[in-house]
Amino acid sequence: MYCSQAVVLPLDYALNLADTAQIIGVSPGWACQLRRRFMAGQVVGTADAAKAGGRRRQNMTKQEECEFLAPFLASAAVGGILVVSKIKMALDQALGRKVALSSVYNLLHRHGWRKLAPDKRHPQSDPVAQQEWKKNFLKRSAKSAATGRRVKQSN
Repeated sequence: MYCSQAVVLPLDYALNLADTAQIIGVSPGWACQLRRRFMAGQVVGTADAAKAGGRRRQNMTKQEECEFLAPFLASAAVGGILVVSKIKMALDQALGRKVALSSVYNLLHRHGWRKLAPDKRHPQSDPVAQQEWKKNFLKRSAKSAATGRRVKQSN
């Protein structure tokens, strides 16, 4: 409805764009856009009209992203570490151009990855061997210098 008014009012009543926008209750920029869309044959304001939003500047579809990330996430799931720099290099190669590091983090975020803090101990550590080492370790070598503040000796 607004679309037709944005076209008809200037033609029939010789109104400028600002007056037309004020009459139909939109901004002058939107009135101009409505006129251009009408002249281009686009339908505006209906349920089947294209809406703003979506991933217009995507590098890959979501399915392609899943397939690309699958080997990296699989290796990370079995105790490996997810190395973002390796994913970035693979993504650069797959796309044939360099992408920003933030693009890799956004890609991982879209697929549910989050940065986790490392464990307090290594999975292959041996607590018994560590305790033995602590018991048998010399606190200070006889050849090492005394620690702490040095006191100036007087003659």
